[in-house]
Amino acid sequence: MTTHTLRYYERVGLIQPVGRAHNGHRRYSEADEAWINFLHCMRATNMPIREMQRYAELREIGDSTSLDRRKILEDHRAAIAAQIVELQEAHALLTHKIENYRKIEQRIRIGGPELAEPEVDCTLAPAS
Repeated sequence: MTTHTLRYYERVGLIQPVGRAHNGHRRYSEADEAWINFLHCMRATNMPIREMQRYAELREIGDSTSLDRRKILEDHRAAIAAQIVELQEAHALLTHKIENYRKIEQRIRIGGPELAEPEVDCTLAPAS
């Protein structure tokens, strides 16, 4: 994680300010590093910063917020699952169209009639 990201996370309250060494470098504990790694993982899932901030606020309160924190993670997982479905549909559409072009190319190679599939069937399910 870059120093820019760490400073940003401090500024927006995702991580608490940490002590510094004599040379001015931040001194992170193992617990800090574990939390920073968790934040990095959540960003890798495209969790919005605001959700991460809400999660961090609840974490600071303590174990009594475990239900709320789990709900944040479950909601985010559900959003990812919906995105996966949309991406699978897009993948299936592209696979279908690519296969159609392979068939067209094969007919061209063997000199068969040109029978192209109409392009109007290129619809994806509406985004939720």
